[in-house]
Amino acid sequence: MARAYVLLAWTWLRASFQYPASALIGLAVAMALYTLDVAAIWVIFGHTERLGGFTAHEVMFLYGTAGVSFGLADMLFGNVDRLGAQVRTGTFDTMLIRPVSPFVQMAVDRFTVTRFGRVLQAGVVLAIALPQLDLAWSRVWMVPVMIVCGLVIFTSVFAFGGAIQFLLTEAPEIANAFTYGGSQLTQYPMTVYGAELVRGVTFIMPLAFVNWQPALFVLDREDPLGLPHWLRFASPVAALAIALAAAALWRVGIRRYRSTGS
Repeated sequence: MARAYVLLAWTWLRASFQYPASALIGLAVAMALYTLDVAAIWVIFGHTERLGGFTAHEVMFLYGTAGVSFGLADMLFGNVDRLGAQVRTGTFDTMLIRPVSPFVQMAVDRFTVTRFGRVLQAGVVLAIALPQLDLAWSRVWMVPVMIVCGLVIFTSVFAFGGAIQFLLTEAPEIANAFTYGGSQLTQYPMTVYGAELVRGVTFIMPLAFVNWQPALFVLDREDPLGLPHWLRFASPVAALAIALAAAALWRVGIRRYRSTGS
């Protein structure tokens, strides 16, 4: 499956680079648009020294880790939440008869260089923020773990969003509320949100395990909301649980899908 993904992605990339100037301009524009999020954070810190009890560099660390995780998920699998359009036009039918997983085909469809924009921009922010935090080496090991777990969690959310569209083909906004909305939510300290929302994204839709809980360990901070200490190490468990649930829901959607007849 991985080999098929790489080959299909390379095919789309080669096609997009038939017009290299257009592809590179698209990448630059994408990075510039995502940089506006960072500008908004700096505007906030122009009026306060802390946001939810966290410094500017700590918030940028949260932004960078969430951005890299979401950027990778969006780059590799984000196209899955556009399944509704494929179902409506009947093009999804053709994916079912090819000897490649429909999930892989959906994910890699129209893979272009602009998909790298969010990852590159967030990676730059993270690379700048990390040296400013003076982190203990005994805690730095958690950073790649949280990025990988965040990738799995966001990919699972994209899969959930795609699976829902087998039934609700006209409601992609529902999926976007959890995918892109979840990305925005994880860019800031959870202390800026209400306690009930934080519990919801911890114990129901585990977005808090993308970066918030492991970041408390990395930054050596107490949980401002008083949640159990062991949650800081639960990201792999949360990622595995939501991945299994998403895979099951995707399989249910595939089994119940009815062809448009096209």
